[in-house]
Amino acid sequence: MFSFCKPLTSKKRYLPFRQLDEQFSFTIFESADGIHKTEWLEIIGEQAIFLQPDYLKLVETCTHTKITARYVILYFKGKACAAIYFQVLDFKAGTFGEILGGQMENASTKRLKIFENYLDQNKNEVLLRLFTCGNNLVSGAWGFVFDKSLSEEKANALLLNIIELVSKEEKLKGVLSAILIKDFKAPLRPESLFEEEKYTRFFVEPNLIVEIPAGVKSLDDYTALFSKKYRNRSKSIFKSFEGIESRFFDLDEIIQHEKVLYRLYEEIFAHAKFKLIKLPEDYFSRVKALFKERFRIIVFLLDQEIVAFASIFLMPDHSVEAHYIGFSYALNHQYNLYQNMLYKIINEAIVNQRSMVNLGSTAAEIKTTVGAKAEDLNCYIKPQNAISRIIQKPFIGLLQPAAWIPRNPFKEELEAVKR
Repeated sequence: MFSFCKPLTSKKRYLPFRQLDEQFSFTIFESADGIHKTEWLEIIGEQAIFLQPDYLKLVETCTHTKITARYVILYFKGKACAAIYFQVLDFKAGTFGEILGGQMENASTKRLKIFENYLDQNKNEVLLRLFTCGNNLVSGAWGFVFDKSLSEEKANALLLNIIELVSKEEKLKGVLSAILIKDFKAPLRPESLFEEEKYTRFFVEPNLIVEIPAGVKSLDDYTALFSKKYRNRSKSIFKSFEGIESRFFDLDEIIQHEKVLYRLYEEIFAHAKFKLIKLPEDYFSRVKALFKERFRIIVFLLDQEIVAFASIFLMPDHSVEAHYIGFSYALNHQYNLYQNMLYKIINEAIVNQRSMVNLGSTAAEIKTTVGAKAEDLNCYIKPQNAISRIIQKPFIGLLQPAAWIPRNPFKEELEAVKR
């Protein structure tokens, strides 16, 4: 692809209105505080919850892996026409080894064995810089918004030029190892554009989506649509939850109990397959303060002690987005905490007259037992050097879904109507 603008090697890279060509220019910002908020908000609109500047400022404080953000506003003849968000993550060799985990255990080639030894011997050295167009904290295409007047082909050509330029300039602070563009329901087009630029398209764990059928007014209505087997299963799950109280926490309660909530979140984080970014300890109270009624935390109590919680967003598109959760693994089996949480989230969608629930991209098989359907997510990766080419296959393998069996709890006649 023809690159219009040469990279700069100094603070001049943050000068406003750098020219891409005769019609397009752009400005790079180092922090959410520095963004031209009026222009940014005009571009992203009300739908893009996870591109709100105040939320992105919160993301900058995440831990576990060092994260640096870059923000770009693109202009057409001086008028803002796109907002683009990048995360730059530096992985030390030790952290990267933890992330790859079992993916490296079966390494058979000599090069991979050497690399595995290097990880073990250089745990504190920065090994990988991952340059992501998008947000690694949430599923979905939260990397850019283009004005609708631009065609998809033109927008993606501009996107790849901006990615190439900004990623090259990030080499000033380290060795850029790979570029990742995430997560899309359909392939980006034209596909030849990404093939020419040496991007590999792959699938990550799918989003699990629940569609609330018309006429459903309660959770009982919803489970009545299940086959006898799954209806009995849901009744058993609900019965095991007896003795557990559920209620919403307001901001003051979240602040008061945040250490407990965070400890339960850490239990989930410790069991995660892919430990990329860890939330800051005050994440939930700050998100609640920012999004108020749009963000809700459902807390589950046993004998007045918090044993689990689920956080959700009431999205502007009239869907419900499941966010981070936490629960006690020691009590999960006895009380079916996780599956009851899934039903509580679906219930919130019903109560708030929402037609869809995004349950996220983990535990796919369990989520299908409550009526979720898998929705593929397309990602693109481009290695930048020899190391990233060596590890690309195990890295993609880590992100791709493990084998699982989709379940269908609904009656056959309902499925026929849906088809």
